[in-house]
Amino acid sequence: MAFSSGFATTFSGSKWEMLILNSSSSSSSLRACFPSQQMKPFCRFNRDRRNLVQKGVVRCEVAQSDATLGSDKIEPSKAAAVVSALEQLKTSAADRYTKERSSIVVIGLSVHTAPVEMREKLAIPEAEWPRAIGELCSLNHIEEAAVLSTCNRMEIYVVALSQQRGVKEVTEWMSKTSGIPVSEICQHRFLLYNKDATKHVFEVSAGLDSLVLGEGQILSQVKQVVKVGQGVVGFGRNISGLFKHAITVGKRVRTETNIAAGAVSVSSAAVELAYMKLPESSHATVRMLVIGAGKMGKLVIKHLVAKGCTKMVVVNRSEEKVADIREELTGVEIIYKPLTDMLSCAAEADVIFTSTASETPLFLKEHVKDLPPVSEEVGGLRLFVDISVPRNVGSCVNDIESARVYNVDDLKEVVAANKEDRLRKAMEAQAIVTEEIKQFEAWRASLETVPTIKKLRAYAERIRVAELEKCLSKMGDDIPKKTRRAVDDLSRGIVNKLLHGPMQHLRCDDSDGRTLNDILENMHALNRMFSLESDLSLVEQKIRAKVEQNQE
Repeated sequence: MAFSSGFATTFSGSKWEMLILNSSSSSSSLRACFPSQQMKPFCRFNRDRRNLVQKGVVRCEVAQSDATLGSDKIEPSKAAAVVSALEQLKTSAADRYTKERSSIVVIGLSVHTAPVEMREKLAIPEAEWPRAIGELCSLNHIEEAAVLSTCNRMEIYVVALSQQRGVKEVTEWMSKTSGIPVSEICQHRFLLYNKDATKHVFEVSAGLDSLVLGEGQILSQVKQVVKVGQGVVGFGRNISGLFKHAITVGKRVRTETNIAAGAVSVSSAAVELAYMKLPESSHATVRMLVIGAGKMGKLVIKHLVAKGCTKMVVVNRSEEKVADIREELTGVEIIYKPLTDMLSCAAEADVIFTSTASETPLFLKEHVKDLPPVSEEVGGLRLFVDISVPRNVGSCVNDIESARVYNVDDLKEVVAANKEDRLRKAMEAQAIVTEEIKQFEAWRASLETVPTIKKLRAYAERIRVAELEKCLSKMGDDIPKKTRRAVDDLSRGIVNKLLHGPMQHLRCDDSDGRTLNDILENMHALNRMFSLESDLSLVEQKIRAKVEQNQE
């Protein structure tokens, strides 16, 4: 049915659609057709609608209708039906927002979706993760957060009180901190929600999403997320539980599928790549330089030794880490040099591996162009293999004829040959991931009953205290403390025994065979029985509190 420029309603399947049409004549036309008593609900609807629009709850489109009301009168019964339908629409529109469940969301860019040039701008050093969590949780629709930033990925995990608004706020925050336009981030990011987000972090932890399938370093990086997040406000129960469960999945996959057996890491792939680019005849005499003796640098050194390298130079800020590596790898000549000698060491090296946490490039075109050329025995090219993000070697170095630069995105060439065997093991790992997802989803869904448990206890406590005061007032002012305490204990005991049954039916501990659906049905039943549902949903209460806090 359609009316003049006042409003129009249509049915689309089982879904109500409405256009509220702006026109100066609409009010008078409606008054001509509806008695004043019938107009009141509609006026209330318009007033409530304005409030909802101001809150961003309802979006209305302005349109012009060719239909005219004319002078025909509408029967009161039909008018009441229209108003009733509009009232229902108003309520359902508010419901869709206020009863939206908070969601686990991952907003990420990885080696699979974004070039290293973008990832390095978005990269967040580990020391900055707590600050990032705090800034993310100060956003209006973000309740919890975590950051996973490695050489191959930069992913932000959040509990969003509203999916659409939360994603928008996080993306804008990423743009602000990196200087990359929102539109460009949106071209390369991926978005996953709830079960899909859970599946993703489990696969990441298991090494199934890595450039090098089954690599083990990512599991230690996931563990680091939990370690850094401990005690940080905003690394809350949902996100903490998600990452702790992901660690369990990573360990189980590696134990039960042996997916890491023979799997290469980023560091070993870097070494493999270097040897692929060198003439085979030079493998025994090539001069190796490793810059950075952290976790990645240490792995590079170990893989070089495994390839038969017996002598190398290692540049690092301090000699302590290099000395530890030297003690561990006996029979290998590892020469330590400070960072101040980096360029002079580079002048005497054929292959240079870089793996430092420097946020600015260590080598640019002007640093490399004057270095002496390498011999034709090693191909006449000085190789830079950069496995750092942000990169330690500028891409401009490739402009020099005597140099070649390879970064983490170039390692795909190496890992392709090793992928087929691990893909078979990955199928076994996926079965474990699927099983663990069900367990985590059940745990998270069971958290929904916590507010009901708290509200039911509070409701019972209010009644107990009120009735206790009535009883004590009837007993007079000279009641012995012992009697008062006994009556108080009696009332508490009665309430606790009465609540024991309902509380047991709200807990998910697999002790009595109740399914999660049974528990959630019990929760909804108790909410209805005791009128525990508040006017505002828990999600909207949280959003309002955050908005008010940010406005202070």
